[in-house]
Amino acid sequence: MSVPETMKAMLLTGHGGPEKLQVDKNFPVPKIASDEVLVKVGACGINNTDIWVREGAYGSSDNPDEVASFGDSPLQFPLIQGADIAGLIAATGDDVAASRIGERVMVDFGIYSANGDDVPSHDYLGSGRPGGFAEYVAVPADNAHVVDTALSDTEIATFCCAYITGEHMLRRTRVSEGDRVIVTGASGGVGSGVVQLCRARGAIPYAVVGSGKEEAVREIGAENVVARDQENLIDAVNDMVEGQPIDVIVDTVSGPMLPSLFEILRPQGRYATCGAMGGPIVQIDMRRVYLKNLEIYGASQGTRRDFRAIRDYAISGAIKPLLANKYPLADLGRAQEDFRKKNFIGKLVVEVS
Repeated sequence: MSVPETMKAMLLTGHGGPEKLQVDKNFPVPKIASDEVLVKVGACGINNTDIWVREGAYGSSDNPDEVASFGDSPLQFPLIQGADIAGLIAATGDDVAASRIGERVMVDFGIYSANGDDVPSHDYLGSGRPGGFAEYVAVPADNAHVVDTALSDTEIATFCCAYITGEHMLRRTRVSEGDRVIVTGASGGVGSGVVQLCRARGAIPYAVVGSGKEEAVREIGAENVVARDQENLIDAVNDMVEGQPIDVIVDTVSGPMLPSLFEILRPQGRYATCGAMGGPIVQIDMRRVYLKNLEIYGASQGTRRDFRAIRDYAISGAIKPLLANKYPLADLGRAQEDFRKKNFIGKLVVEVS
């Protein structure tokens, strides 16, 4: 497969607004190390993390409003973002079999600090190293997983970050057949993925969503749905589940409704969170936590085990792509602005080549 010297890439030039995204039509194609492969990117999904990293919105333990990056150290600009990569292997490093050239792959975006199936990623492609908002990306060969499926690259790119984060939360909270699970933000990428992943393992998902999205979330598998702008969310959820106990809450929103979520959980229930779209600073009554013997989990991305589970679910058809819209690479800024409006169900994806 012929590889050019330069490529089109969307560069993040610094922290700030969409104006910090600039197209470079002659950016150098990345060089690959001996244990890496070069992937010709077909499509790359958009995540909230892309926007928060662009804005430096992660704060610090001392100052929640501080401009800060996702990973362990400040970002190196210009940066190519994009974690949810699907494409073809175009070249291989010296220690990788050349027979892999031409393989269709879904890329595990995790950057891991050690070997092992259950080591959580501490950073990811598009943050700690260049990602997929470009025509080519270099990745560790072990992160490029062959996918034998009729799904398009654009459809494959709907799964990665959101579903892996969801799988990580469900696995850590031990969700199994028959468990009743409340999913907040269930119309978004992670939430809609969690609804499907609950069904894939025999659990019963109930959804909390923005007003007007109820029917769409029922169609992707929610047992029942309630709008989150209720005067009394606790009563609304109890009515929705007909008074049955809630085993697990998967929360992608947090913010002011968090105390109500702890009240909704049954004693010895499990709570997992991966986001703070409703607000990162919350006030809770810790008596509810210890008197009910609750388990609380934070989840950022996932593990190699979680990635393989999502890959297998996608290939088997146990989960379906929820493609809300697709954009050309040059329109990434507009796509991110559309993402922030939240007027969609599922995922937005950039088609690269």
